[in-house]
Amino acid sequence: MEEQQILSLFRQYSNMVYRLAYSYLHSSQDAEDLVQTVFLKLIDKGTIPEPGKERAYLTRTTINCCKDQLKSAWRKRTVPMEDELTFQKPEDRELFRAVMDLPEKYRIVIYLHYYEGYTFPEIAAFLKISPSGVSMRVHRAKKLLKKQLCN
Repeated sequence: MEEQQILSLFRQYSNMVYRLAYSYLHSSQDAEDLVQTVFLKLIDKGTIPEPGKERAYLTRTTINCCKDQLKSAWRKRTVPMEDELTFQKPEDRELFRAVMDLPEKYRIVIYLHYYEGYTFPEIAAFLKISPSGVSMRVHRAKKLLKKQLCN
């Protein structure tokens, strides 16, 4: 893959890869490392995503890398550092914490649908579940968020 193509993809999608990795890993340092891993895979493999499907390719690669990292023996022996994120409004912090406290299967669908704008069929393809399964997870996640935020 050409250096310019990789730089262009990095400029365009690195923030999206970071946010998705953060939603899985709950650590800004691990998410930053994973961004590098994802783009290094492009360089090492010389893979060129199909034009127009770069975002989907990077999303799928990020999800796979996150799952690999979460399963690793190294990760099980580490202690997470507390991240200090800044928010413009206090309610944004509360909403962020509520979303991050959701179980993984709900947190990921909420992130992909509301933050990244993916449709239910696209999310279903990424997570290898049915679109109705995605819809049900979003519905249940919204119920959990409502319960958490209204108490």
